[in-house]
Amino acid sequence: MTARTPTWKLALFYGLLILFALFFIYPFFIQIATSFKSDAAATDNPLGLIPNPLDLSAWKRIFGIGGSAVPIMTWTQNSFLVAIVITAGRVFLDSLAGYALSRLKFRGRGFLFATVLAVMSVPGVALLIPKFLMVKYLGIYDTYTAMILPLIVDAAGVFIMKQFFDTIPVSIEEAARIDGASVFRTFWSVVLPMAKPALLTLTILSFQGSWNEFTHFLVTTQSPERKTLVTGLASLASGELSSGTQYPLKLGAALLTTIPVAILFFAFQRHFTRGANEGGVKG
Repeated sequence: MTARTPTWKLALFYGLLILFALFFIYPFFIQIATSFKSDAAATDNPLGLIPNPLDLSAWKRIFGIGGSAVPIMTWTQNSFLVAIVITAGRVFLDSLAGYALSRLKFRGRGFLFATVLAVMSVPGVALLIPKFLMVKYLGIYDTYTAMILPLIVDAAGVFIMKQFFDTIPVSIEEAARIDGASVFRTFWSVVLPMAKPALLTLTILSFQGSWNEFTHFLVTTQSPERKTLVTGLASLASGELSSGTQYPLKLGAALLTTIPVAILFFAFQRHFTRGANEGGVKG
């Protein structure tokens, strides 16, 4: 749109944007409204946005008020524990690997980077059986270690950090080397602070990916106390933990699942878009 665009075209353009936005946001509004309905009202009027009557029984069960048998708070704690540890590990290890591929000269560096790209092209479902066999062989099946260790390094994160480090002038590091800084000291004190946009991008993607992970946790755990919000919600939706539709309870739990990622993204969306652009400009 230019400065000479007619007013009616601008109105039509923004009207279409609003229409598409409402189309995608409407299911989220339904989710919120349904979580405050009774089971009968949710079944009789599933698309209504006004709960009538207002019923808080689903949220009371979610927060364990009245002796709820659904351990959603345990699932939430597991999700936060796993997501935070995996995110911290990916940010640190992916940064180290990306810096090594970008700056260190060693034999096989090109082949190693090609391997990283190849890993990114492998569908995650193709690795489910190897993951299961690996954690069983190591004796860590159905533990937090099995949930965290295979996900603590991510090929996409290595690629993002490597591409960003390629954009930083080598002369900055040479000045630090002249002052006697080691390779790790140069990375930690000079280069890494300059990679804040890419680090924030990696943090958001890592937290979102580990928070929403389903298949990996499905094949590496089996006990109820190891369930995360996503796997627990799948059990709830399948009727494994209760009978009946229970739409308010299920959608309330689903709403609880989306809140942390939404808060993280909206808090850092400016840095996220900047880091994504800078990380993919140069190869």
